[in-house]
Amino acid sequence: MTCPVCKTPTEWNGNRWRPFCSERCQLTDLGTWATGGYRIPGTPLSIGPDRLMDEEPDASPTESITPDN
Repeated sequence: MTCPVCKTPTEWNGNRWRPFCSERCQLTDLGTWATGGYRIPGTPLSIGPDRLMDEEPDASPTESITPDN
């Protein structure tokens, strides 16, 4: 396989940084995510923090997945 950042051939088995070839490439990819470098093109959402506060909280009852004893 090849490193998705630098395209260097790298092994999957025994590779601490997989699928990357090194910590440097792993951190470069993380930085790209953190700065919004990987985005799906389209119209930005128009939901702002003020709209989220105006919504009613979810009043649906919650159920336990384990029976009460």
